[in-house]
Amino acid sequence: MRIAQVAPLFERVPPSAYGGTERIVSYLTEGLIARGHDVTLFASGDSQTTAQLVPGCERALRGTELEHWSVQYHVCMLDEVCGRSTEFDLIHFHCDTLQLPLARRLATPSLTTAHGRLDLAGIAHCLRHFAGHPHVAISDDQRRSRPELSWLGTVHHGLPPDLHTPVETSGEYLAFLGRMSPEKGGIAAVEIARGAGLPVRFAGKLDAHDRSYWAAHLLPLFERGEVEFVGEIGGDVKDRFLGGARALLFPIDWPEPFGLVMIEAMACGTPVIAFRRGSVAEVVEEGVTGFIVDDVAGAIAAVARLGELDRRVIRRRFEARFTCDRMIESYLSLYRELTERGATHARDPVRNVGGNARRAAAPA
Repeated sequence: MRIAQVAPLFERVPPSAYGGTERIVSYLTEGLIARGHDVTLFASGDSQTTAQLVPGCERALRGTELEHWSVQYHVCMLDEVCGRSTEFDLIHFHCDTLQLPLARRLATPSLTTAHGRLDLAGIAHCLRHFAGHPHVAISDDQRRSRPELSWLGTVHHGLPPDLHTPVETSGEYLAFLGRMSPEKGGIAAVEIARGAGLPVRFAGKLDAHDRSYWAAHLLPLFERGEVEFVGEIGGDVKDRFLGGARALLFPIDWPEPFGLVMIEAMACGTPVIAFRRGSVAEVVEEGVTGFIVDDVAGAIAAVARLGELDRRVIRRRFEARFTCDRMIESYLSLYRELTERGATHARDPVRNVGGNARRAAAPA
């Protein structure tokens, strides 16, 4: 099958540190190639891949002087995708909504994986307008937030089984890994660690729009030494950070679409203590791979119960549920379904219609 993978341009594929979407695009791209498919990757020019790379910009945009113009770079890349669309049997988009006006008019079947939050007003308005475009959810909870969409299915993220090192001995600190933003629950993580009498280490990404929150609420904790901050991490550093923890704290305050860090921790054998929001109940198996709680008090109580969990079992559950092979096979099944159906979709009457067709069909 000739497949185009279209990634966001904010991070390279795969990213050097933060960038969940781009990591998943990389795993999917390389896995498809290993299965004999012909894959073209539209991504930043510094991406590393065995696919044919079509660069949408010279290097990843985040943190550069060009990030302000990210929409313009994505528009140009999507125009290139459309111009080459007849070269592919299927186009898989991973870049939110910018492609939707173009995708619905292509003769080539296409789908979009929804990697982000879908319940916000502006996104909801746009998605309702393009409800017939085939979408894939990364959790059933995300899918339930927009039932009107033409969902092909739900595909949970997966990781290479050799990406993280299983650690059978419990560590002496609690770990928090995520964006330094209010919805990720950093303050709650500190409160949990205090209540449990354990140190907590923070790692993750600080976006420009989160700096005021960081300065007011998190930086004072780091400066006083109450919390150890290790910065944005990836690769072997992340592996050691997660594997060395007694548990990963995931006290989110928003409808998390998936939460890749949860399965990263499980791959290390590290249990997860998470608030009951978003996808958590689909990812964490209560009393097996971690504990699902409703508040800080429940999380503190869960820390005391970590000895009930077997890190070897947690690793085995990761291998059974969240590997790349399972993810890739799930996507291939959806690809086959979509290519057999073709590009036309009954719920989207303007799909495959040329620019003047709608006007010609209108009454005089």
